[in-house]
Amino acid sequence: MTTQIIQKPVITEKSQELSTGRNQFTFVVQKTANKYQIRTAVESMFDVKVASVNTMRMPAKLKSRFTKRGLQHGRRNAFKKAIITLRDGETIDFFGEL
Repeated sequence: MTTQIIQKPVITEKSQELSTGRNQFTFVVQKTANKYQIRTAVESMFDVKVASVNTMRMPAKLKSRFTKRGLQHGRRNAFKKAIITLRDGETIDFFGEL
């Protein structure tokens, strides 16, 4: 159940800055998941204590690109994003020892 709620971590410059400066981690989650379900999923998957959960729904975006066939139009799907704030002393290591 917890693997279905959390789909993947968001690895961007902004999310990395949040993780080092504010102890916040960003995940793409199911659209139907609520804050309580996200909290329990993160706590069970990573064995950490969550202080707070903030969620936001990211809208779909129209995309276009120029190819050999001409201008191709498409759409990127909408998704839900959760920013997890961990308690002091807790951390999540996505990369392990590279």
